[in-house]
Amino acid sequence: MMHKLYPVIFILFMLSGVWAQSDDWKADKAHSNIAFSVAHLVISDVQGKFTDYDVTMTTSKHDLSDASVEVVIRTASISTENEKRDKHLRSGDFFNVEKYPTITFESKSFEKTGDNKYKVTGDLTMNGVTKEVVLDMIYRGQAKDPWGNVKAGFKATTVLDRYDFGLKYNSALETGALLIGEDVQINIDLEMEM
Repeated sequence: MMHKLYPVIFILFMLSGVWAQSDDWKADKAHSNIAFSVAHLVISDVQGKFTDYDVTMTTSKHDLSDASVEVVIRTASISTENEKRDKHLRSGDFFNVEKYPTITFESKSFEKTGDNKYKVTGDLTMNGVTKEVVLDMIYRGQAKDPWGNVKAGFKATTVLDRYDFGLKYNSALETGALLIGEDVQINIDLEMEM
């Protein structure tokens, strides 16, 4: 009877071992996106993204309980598809890219909150300020691409108060409302590869 269990044990071992065999994962930038949106004139949202970044993840457990993630974003790569606005965002009014060329995130814990759902807590450093933030993350599973490479998908979101990081540039409208929203929605889609 035991010999009948060998194929099942082997398959389970192979599935659980995908994480254990390769501890280091990195973002496939052709299939990943680090984006944000912020209110403009109170009536709409401006969308933007960073195009130059590195994301690495280390884990050996299928449940990601020992996972750690490091993110480095080059601030000069900010893009809202408006050259004048992007130049202003790179200036001292916002990201001051010459003084603070990177935004970094280093995870401290992965807490499972449901099926393939996690709270990822870590330190975010932006504009010279470090704050603890929590990302709501969904693990979207694994698949092999047509060339046999194993990929893992993740989606993470959070809302940041930009004032907490010294990004306080604004101006008041005639109505008393502010030109630019204080809260920034962060949307991260990652396809990680070994």
